[in-house]
Amino acid sequence: MALIVTESIARKEFGGDIPADDVEVLRRSARVALATPLKGEGLPKGTRLLKAYATSSRGPRRIVFLLAVEEGDLFLLFYRGKNDEIGKNITLANPAFRRQLNRHLDLLLQDIAAGRTQIIDTD
Repeated sequence: MALIVTESIARKEFGGDIPADDVEVLRRSARVALATPLKGEGLPKGTRLLKAYATSSRGPRRIVFLLAVEEGDLFLLFYRGKNDEIGKNITLANPAFRRQLNRHLDLLLQDIAAGRTQIIDTD
């Protein structure tokens, strides 16, 4: 299993490079068995959304991954604080989440096509 972060998502969620503390949080949270499945619409074929909870030095985090089911790879979509507009209600019932999900999926697919990805070692 690989944990993949694209350039655009890193810029949106971290402002650019991912801080070392947050890399560790991502490593700890990138466990499919511990994540909660989310409903998703318009997802790429063979993928699922997963929500994970984590604690960082800056407080509780809500993380959303796109799982490529066959390969078992996780793609980071969101890394938000618990009280963020999106982090406090990560469901399709939240219009802010739904809107940002569509934008993030577009960015993710564009970056993958252009090869703008970073793999975080989860071992």
